[in-house]
Amino acid sequence: MIKRTTLLTLMGLGLLSMGITACNTVEGAGQDIENAGETVQDAAN
Repeated sequence: MIKRTTLLTLMGLGLLSMGITACNTVEGAGQDIENAGETVQDAAN
């Protein structure tokens, strides 16, 4: 059976990696939206 501290460490690392991935995904989506907005502005001018 896995020790409690080992299990908690693995769970913490898993949550950390998911959090980092989510931040990168949100940042990328924000950049895409910003680029789309700039394209619309350029087309309107």
